Amino acid sequence: MKKVILVACLSLFAFTATAANKPCSGKKGGVSHCSGEKFVCNDGSISKSKKICR
Repeated sequence: MKKVILVACLSLFAFTATAANKPCSGKKGGVSHCSGEKFVCNDGSISKSKKICR
């Protein structure tokens, strides 16, 4: 039982950690498209992410 709880907690942590690090997350509405190497968010703003949009 302890192993099941541990696996569930680790899975949830891994999912939230990766979701939080995506460009244009939250109120920005996600990524619309790329403008050069920058991410353009669905709200029209440019993401401040240091990741390169490909």
